[in-house]
Amino acid sequence: MSTPAVTKTILEQVQELPEDLQYQVLSFIQSLKTTPPKGVPGEDILKFAGMIPPEELDAIEKAIEEDCERIDVNEW
Repeated sequence: MSTPAVTKTILEQVQELPEDLQYQVLSFIQSLKTTPPKGVPGEDILKFAGMIPPEELDAIEKAIEEDCERIDVNEW
């Protein structure tokens, strides 16, 4: 359940929107309520724990640190 403050803020924000956008918000909310969660329970993937050798994990971590923490301003 949401807190009264969150509900109030959502309501205030939605009331400021034009009617057509309010219907879009309503549709989105309804889709959230009907969409089943995706994924698998954690216990189902425990069998994979420890399957990647530590040296490969180190290489993955290094690649992430070196390549994923940079912003390419010309990418867009």
